[in-house]
Amino acid sequence: MNYLTVENISKSYGELTLFENISFSVHKDQKIAFVAKNGTGKTSILNMLSGDDEADSGTITYRNDIVVSFLSQDPKFDKTLTIEETILASDNPILKVISNYEKALLNPDDSDTYQKAFEAMEQHEAWDFETLYKQILFKLKLEDLSQKISTLSGGQKKRLALANALINKPDLLILDEPTNHLDLEMIEWLEAFFAKENITLFMVTHDRYFLERVCNEIIELDEGQLYSYKGNYSYYLEKREARIELEATETGKAKQLFKKELTWMRRQPKARTTKSKSRINDFADIKHRAHQRRNDHEVQLELNMERLGSKILEFHKVSKAFKDKVILDGFNYMFQKGERVGIIGKNGTGKTTFLNILTETAKPDSGKVIKGDTIKFGYYTQNGIAIKPEQKVIDVIREFGDYIPLKKGKQISAQQLLERFLFSRKKQYDFVEKLSGGERKRLYLCTVLIQNPNFLILDEPTNDLDIVTLNVLESFLLDFPGCVIVVSHDRYFMDKVVDHLFVFKGEGVVEDFPGNYTDYRVYEDSQPVISNTSEDKKEKTSWKQNDAKKLSYNEEKELKNIESKLKSLTFDKKEIENKFNNPDLSQDEINTLSEELQKIINTMDAKEERWFELSSKLEE
Repeated sequence: MNYLTVENISKSYGELTLFENISFSVHKDQKIAFVAKNGTGKTSILNMLSGDDEADSGTITYRNDIVVSFLSQDPKFDKTLTIEETILASDNPILKVISNYEKALLNPDDSDTYQKAFEAMEQHEAWDFETLYKQILFKLKLEDLSQKISTLSGGQKKRLALANALINKPDLLILDEPTNHLDLEMIEWLEAFFAKENITLFMVTHDRYFLERVCNEIIELDEGQLYSYKGNYSYYLEKREARIELEATETGKAKQLFKKELTWMRRQPKARTTKSKSRINDFADIKHRAHQRRNDHEVQLELNMERLGSKILEFHKVSKAFKDKVILDGFNYMFQKGERVGIIGKNGTGKTTFLNILTETAKPDSGKVIKGDTIKFGYYTQNGIAIKPEQKVIDVIREFGDYIPLKKGKQISAQQLLERFLFSRKKQYDFVEKLSGGERKRLYLCTVLIQNPNFLILDEPTNDLDIVTLNVLESFLLDFPGCVIVVSHDRYFMDKVVDHLFVFKGEGVVEDFPGNYTDYRVYEDSQPVISNTSEDKKEKTSWKQNDAKKLSYNEEKELKNIESKLKSLTFDKKEIENKFNNPDLSQDEINTLSEELQKIINTMDAKEERWFELSSKLEE
């Protein structure tokens, strides 16, 4: 079933042509990632699909009877509303039914209103939807439904927009960088959610593990042409490489043919026969194919950075807190030459504060940070670059340096560095305000690198960067001989460039883990669930204050987990029961469903028994 058809669309801005006459379609159950370099039209295409922009030519057609939701990079909300009012302002009728039911619960004396609200919940089968709706808000850390939009951070607004899109249960969901502003736990939950829900997806994302685990097709816009790959990210890489090798072979053949035809053209044949005229006409096409050149760059640099002394950077009993929120608690560490550290942890555990203390832009409450005399920091922050009116790309980078020294007396100029990070010579003389968001981030990265630091600190460097640029940055960092610290939610990037992790657990706990992110996940999955989040802190406080309940902290946590699991099992049970309504089921399928249903019922019985056992302790 065809949900979306895009036919022969084109887009230009002045003399800049982004793309011409491209076509694609989205069908039911497809999960498509749209991949392209920054500045080549990804966001423009998404804006056209959402109606925020128009193509210069071509048509975009949606199937009439489907629900479509959009997640933009910069969602707009009414600042006077609360989170709950914003969600209920959507067109989803089931949300209105749930809202009326919850209001009726507040007035138990009004039995007629309650009965009508209860019947409406039954009629719309809203019980499971309510469970899903609250689960989404909980997972995206949006539990305080009374919070005003005006008080939300940019990341919270993005998560609210994502929640709104998911709650509406669309047939087709169009997403622009859905993993930005999500911590690693949220991203992994979202992966599992998309695997479970029957939602058709069309997304732009740079998160390569997300691509690998969620998408079943990748559409690439490369050099103005569309290429489709029916598989995940690994399949795409393999087939893309094969395509590029084939193109290189064909270009080589075209060059040989071009030389031959050029010789023939220079002889200027006098007899203008039909055959010779046709050959002359074909010459222009041969010339074009022979002169095709890819803008891919392999970064292989022997950097001659400033020497690192024996003393790099030392933390001695460093503590930092904001009121009752502890970030560091007596943290000790001595950095060594060539260290590559990844920093992970939930939002709000103090990762950026740690970097600010490290670079002396924030002071610790106690303890010392000792920096070696030879250390030269390069700090890439989330704030980005300040744009001056009518400033050109090349002028921005030259404010910070003209070249990076290489070994053997060589050097790489500002122009060459920009070229390696995919700014063509022509693009270098564009005004900065013309650049896309991703291109500005790429330029900012170049301003950090041109200063030739020997200690690189990168705070979420992968946000808004396209996959091609990420590969270039990874190659650069693999060549980089100094120390590197990276804060990132991009698991693929972390796996490739870091050797060990600082895991911020909250409450001042920082664990030094010897391995990359995938190693850490394998380790964590093999351990009992132990957490130090702010949510657990509340639970611990509650436990200490109510010691008479005679539940240990782990038992309280288990009780909460059981309640959550029972909701999920109820949802799964309902799904299987609905499948029995299919009259075309074979006997084997009925037997399989029966076994699955019995397993769920058995699990629910065991969970409920344990719930009663724990609950009884509260009453002792």
